[in-house]
Amino acid sequence: MLTFEYRNLLHSELIPTAIPESRIRDYTRACKLANEEIQADRQAGILGFYDLPERDVSHILNFMESLDPKFDTMVVLGIGGSALGNKALYSALKTERNLDKKLFVYDNVDPVFLFEILNQINLDTTIFNVISKSGTTAETMAAYLIITDILKKRYPEDYKNRLIITTDKDKGFLRKLCNEEHYPSFVVPDNVGGRFSVLSDVGLVSSAFAKIDIQKLLQGAASMRNRCADLTNIYDNPAYLNGLLHYLYFREGKNIAVMMPYSNSLYDLADWYRQLWAESLGKRYDLKGREILVGQTPVKALGATDQHSQIQLYTEGPYDKVITFLTVLNFQHDYVIPNLHPESEDVSYLGEHKLSELLNAERLATEIALTKAKRPNANIIFPQIDEFHLGEFIMMYEIQTVFTGKLLHINPLDQPGVEAGKKATYALMGKPGYDKEREEIQQYLQKLGKK
Repeated sequence: MLTFEYRNLLHSELIPTAIPESRIRDYTRACKLANEEIQADRQAGILGFYDLPERDVSHILNFMESLDPKFDTMVVLGIGGSALGNKALYSALKTERNLDKKLFVYDNVDPVFLFEILNQINLDTTIFNVISKSGTTAETMAAYLIITDILKKRYPEDYKNRLIITTDKDKGFLRKLCNEEHYPSFVVPDNVGGRFSVLSDVGLVSSAFAKIDIQKLLQGAASMRNRCADLTNIYDNPAYLNGLLHYLYFREGKNIAVMMPYSNSLYDLADWYRQLWAESLGKRYDLKGREILVGQTPVKALGATDQHSQIQLYTEGPYDKVITFLTVLNFQHDYVIPNLHPESEDVSYLGEHKLSELLNAERLATEIALTKAKRPNANIIFPQIDEFHLGEFIMMYEIQTVFTGKLLHINPLDQPGVEAGKKATYALMGKPGYDKEREEIQQYLQKLGKK
């Protein structure tokens, strides 16, 4: 079970400027109302991610059993919520679990990036998974068109067996394509938004391909969901407690939330968190239409690497940050540092210690330095990196995000700012129906002195 160490987020002799427990008690009613709203949304079928741990995944497992064993590589074509979760799970487990399948995620339209991927894979043994809930995402559709053209030319009789499509069950271009061309397909649930979809077919198909145990992943998520179901004692509910504390710190001007895993394997998990936190909580208007301009800026750092690049700012810079460490107790692989120079005090102290000991000593040292500087910090401890604990983490943060959104009185499920950028992209690329946006862009360019 994940452990949430929150003591350095609360007022103490060590951090007298931290949130006092009395503030937690002051928000008892607000937390109760937020929880009631969440439960009502669940009853209304709005928060579908809560129910993903109970979904039958036999269709995924059966497909993988039927898949030609020659396929040893999958390339995911997606962006945002259709990509980050896939990367996070694979990155976390590829070494810890010695996964025997390769996964690449093409999540940007950088042409050099695509060139690099295509030059690293063997097309003969690669299957592509196109993921877009709308079936119209410009970046994903561009990748689909390029890859399909390549496959058609190289495998004119067999290209359809090298593509999987994950999209809406009823609508959108990709679903229409599946119905017409009979591509193998999977479904993005209607009531699960992209950034909350990693525990749906969106993230589970690529995970199952890579031999990740998706059932244990869902078991971990279910365990955390059950752990966070009760508001009798908020200190027993890590998602609600962490959400409330981040909300309170935001109200006190700490508008930056840093996630700092002390594990390279969890670095992409911080990327997944960044989208979840930023896109869900960064909002201009509240539910009543009032302009409020809220949202913490999520930042990722890597321990111990960023002790030598960012920690100086965190310890002595502005009091505008809340830091969360991710700690791993047991690593799948480790090394004992040899004592090659016992005569030297400069290096002999390292001898006979494990690298994992040094890494976690660095984390504790950073915690102590931040605490001495009166900077609020928390620690989420993974007993080990495996499917169960990753499932726990994902569910904790999804619940935490929605709960914090309720406290902010905003809609944590929409992304109007993202949609504005999408429309501008469609207009620039000449998509029909975006004449108004094209005219606005032309006016903008004229003001800049550009044509």
